[in-house]
Amino acid sequence: MPYGKYKGTFLIELPEHYIVWYNNKGFPKGKLGDMLRLVYEIQLNGLEDLVRKLRTV
Repeated sequence: MPYGKYKGTFLIELPEHYIVWYNNKGFPKGKLGDMLRLVYEIQLNGLEDLVRKLRTV
């Protein structure tokens, strides 16, 4: 995450409530918004562990 309380945190590691808040209020425009939307879908479907495993490879 490039700014705010979670600056420096991988997007996949953001708390679910934070991503849900963005989903309700609207994601930012551009690449960051696209990536946050993807993280929302990944978390919604419970696939975070797959991404974490890929990151460690």
